[in-house]
Amino acid sequence: MNKIWYILSVVTWLFVFPAQATVNVPPFVLVIDPGHGGKAAGAVGKQGKEKDINLAVSKLLRQYIEEEHPDVVIIMTRERDVAVGLDERANIANKANANLFISVHANAIRKNTQIHGAEVYTFGLSRNEENLEVAKRENAVILLEDNYEQKYEGFDPNSSESYIIFEFMQNKFVEQSVDFATMVQTELVETAHRKNLGVKQAEFLVLRKATMPRVLVELDFISNPEAELFMLGRAGQELLARSICNAFTKYKKDFDRKTRKE
Repeated sequence: MNKIWYILSVVTWLFVFPAQATVNVPPFVLVIDPGHGGKAAGAVGKQGKEKDINLAVSKLLRQYIEEEHPDVVIIMTRERDVAVGLDERANIANKANANLFISVHANAIRKNTQIHGAEVYTFGLSRNEENLEVAKRENAVILLEDNYEQKYEGFDPNSSESYIIFEFMQNKFVEQSVDFATMVQTELVETAHRKNLGVKQAEFLVLRKATMPRVLVELDFISNPEAELFMLGRAGQELLARSICNAFTKYKKDFDRKTRKE
């Protein structure tokens, strides 16, 4: 009789508390990386600095995702105007066993202030000189770090020869990175109404050592006066953050489906 009672109790418990009967699944960890900071201002426009735009959009992005995805653990590589080394940004994500890494930036080109639009990069070989120049500009921030020669193993961000080493690096997260980059790019065009400059590849040091799907978002060109005002304004920042959040929602839904968490 006791045995029958025990079996009925177990069956009842499984039906009443099904969630407790499942194996605990680790939370989704997202690392948001506001590019530059501190003495590394990034690109500078006529009225603002890239580092400030990156941080403002990143904070809004965190806010939106926290509101809509309370199950996601969000880590910021910086929350104020401080310098963080490119290698340390990747280390933060690696130590947290992050599922996704988003680095937020603003683009610039001095030769043509009419150029504008958004583009999202994944880690890989630059397919043309333009992509390489973007990587060189973003990577040049390491020159402001102490002992950068040792930290980055003699890498010279201004030397095209230094980028040859990336040809031999493998990345098992290429497909996931490109998928998410495409989602972000689509949202930046449709939601933030940015000109579509496409999804590209380049050798960004901040993405090199991150061991998870990762992208670098160039929101628009701070060297374009109209685009700069858009990125400096609250309304523009909200649209840009909303775009990335919408893309994250789609990516997370697909991630949950694949890991059977729905």
